[in-house]
Amino acid sequence: MKLTVNGKAQDVAATTLAALLAELEYEGRWLATAHNGELVRAAERGECRLAEGDRIEILSPMQGG
Repeated sequence: MKLTVNGKAQDVAATTLAALLAELEYEGRWLATAHNGELVRAAERGECRLAEGDRIEILSPMQGG
């Protein structure tokens, strides 16, 4: 299915947000995720169903200065 992940079109097999994170090799509960503009808590990612055209944002902390 086609999704927009962090502003880029992606073709993925995942049907849940948790599966998408695994497919894209994002790891850790410290990630911040949003599904169509709504925050999705880590505990809810396995139940968050994805549909064609959804917008997903995945943010991870970065070091730097």
